[in-house]
Amino acid sequence: MTDPQWEQLLRVLDGERLDPLPVAFIIDSPWLPGWAGCSILDYYASQPRWLEANFRAVRQFPDVVFLPGFWSEFGMCTEPSAFGAKCVFADNDFPFAEKVLHCLDDVDRLARPNCRTDGLCPFVVKRLEHCRGEIEAAGHRIRFAVSRGPLNIASFLAGHTELLIALKTEPAAAVKLIDLVTDFVIDWLGYQRQRFDSIDGILVLDDLIGFVGERDFRQFALPAFRRISAALDVRIKALHNDARGLITARCLAEMGFNLFNFGFEHSLGEIRQLAGEPVVLLGNLPPRDVLAAGTPDEVRRATRAMVESVEDQRRILFSCGGGMPPKVSTANIQAFCQAVRQQAREPLCR
Repeated sequence: MTDPQWEQLLRVLDGERLDPLPVAFIIDSPWLPGWAGCSILDYYASQPRWLEANFRAVRQFPDVVFLPGFWSEFGMCTEPSAFGAKCVFADNDFPFAEKVLHCLDDVDRLARPNCRTDGLCPFVVKRLEHCRGEIEAAGHRIRFAVSRGPLNIASFLAGHTELLIALKTEPAAAVKLIDLVTDFVIDWLGYQRQRFDSIDGILVLDDLIGFVGERDFRQFALPAFRRISAALDVRIKALHNDARGLITARCLAEMGFNLFNFGFEHSLGEIRQLAGEPVVLLGNLPPRDVLAAGTPDEVRRATRAMVESVEDQRRILFSCGGGMPPKVSTANIQAFCQAVRQQAREPLCR
């Protein structure tokens, strides 16, 4: 992310309406390898291919803010691997982490990992350190520390269904696991910030919090996210949850997060009403059905309708509902950007 792009984010956070309207996307391995013409495994395994794919994106779309920017990651495997999870990689499919807990009673035997030495975490940091010179020479900086969220990681360790059931049947054990994972997340985000003094934002990704009711959210998720937010003194605290986000949206202020990327099932207006004015919204075009599968003309029409749906366009980063999905073409991203900027030049008549 360039310095002007970072300043643009801060201006949006401060409530300034920008002209042209800002466009931003979360990009990582679901989209970048295929778009850049390499396999998913090569993207993970080859530092030069990872770096070139990211450079191609920022050069092709210089006016788009890509979050978090030069994301060093191994899909969903980075954080579970630190807990000892076996990670399975295919040549051109997304990796997955096998669970490490066969029952929640085993949580007492699970030690908090050392993010400096365990699993894939040191590889994530070393890749960024090795590439930092080239990244900064091109005018970009590492601005965000990134981690999967506490319930998301816990679900990989215990199993998704198993964890959701445990919230009801074994709440004490579930809390113990989530607390352990939260300690790790705080350490992991803090370590990234320690290694890169340019970091002044965090991005936490947790879809599992969209699968629980409000009572369980307040008992299990809210305390964990409050701890994470309180532990990291940064300007931007971004949360990704593209599962059902209505409960999350209502609790963002309590969680301590000020930027929200949410699912396309909810409109910008609906989430704005729930989240309140101070939160920056990142969304909200349907990612697969429109941005990936649509024609450029279909993307333009849907994007215009999205922009027109909100009268107050402050604190909005126009994007898709979630991260960039596979198979989004250059032409469709260009159509999206053109439609957003066209709407900025033609103020709405109401």
